[in-house]
Amino acid sequence: MVDIQQYFRNNPNFNKLVGDNYLFVEYKCPIDIEKFQLFTDSHIINYVISGKKDWIAPNKTYHIEGGDAIFVRKGIYTTRQHFEVDFCVILFFIDDDFIINFLKEHPSLQFPSEKNEYDQIFEIDVNDTFSSLIYSVFNYFKQSGGVPKSLVEIKFRELLFNIILNPRNRPLAKYLNSLLETEKTDLEYTMLKNFQHNLSLDEFARLCGRSLSTFKRDFNEHFKETPGNWIKNRRLECAKALLTRSSLTINEICYESGFKNPSHFNKTFKEKYNLPPQQFRSAKNK
Repeated sequence: MVDIQQYFRNNPNFNKLVGDNYLFVEYKCPIDIEKFQLFTDSHIINYVISGKKDWIAPNKTYHIEGGDAIFVRKGIYTTRQHFEVDFCVILFFIDDDFIINFLKEHPSLQFPSEKNEYDQIFEIDVNDTFSSLIYSVFNYFKQSGGVPKSLVEIKFRELLFNIILNPRNRPLAKYLNSLLETEKTDLEYTMLKNFQHNLSLDEFARLCGRSLSTFKRDFNEHFKETPGNWIKNRRLECAKALLTRSSLTINEICYESGFKNPSHFNKTFKEKYNLPPQQFRSAKNK
């Protein structure tokens, strides 16, 4: 799994504009594999210049092509590539703090968020103003010399103004406003949604919007156990349920539950349930 923002930040081969809590990238996709799994600890505004791609979220697949834009919440995703046309996209990585500070500076853009459950991905209505703004940023990539950070920040703010003021983007605007009400990412919600993914503790911390030390402290206060133990136990419970209720193979259950390899899965499962997975399944099916 690729930490997509760090990949772009650290790779000198991409046209990009970098700030403290934002990143613009022009991305011409060189990937020759159909499916690609990625992790992002920032939200992404994704505008397609050319080509096609599918973003696969837990409950829905979003097909995007030239002229389309989507807002992708921080999280873990699979993308599916189409190879008929070269894929080129502009990506705007933006974190919670930037959005929260922007909304605090502009109270007229605030309104009640109304609900707690939001889609992982939002389609953005692309009007003429939005397209013009995107291409004005695109032109900066061709400009020789550095671009002032203050100018880059202005463009980010213009993007947020355009999105929130457009009535067709109301669902996304409600989600952005919800960040004001929960300035710290919901720890339990995020962990329950992602514990099956093979992330390091540092990556889980970033996904939860915390430093590693703060993540460990908040985690212990909330769950009354360490992150490592909690993740292991949730994965074992998931594996147990799949062994009982599904027809997946042992290896498939191993990876579906979030374990690194079958040998580690077998050993850990036996320590918890006194039987290796296959024998546990056989005993339950008698």
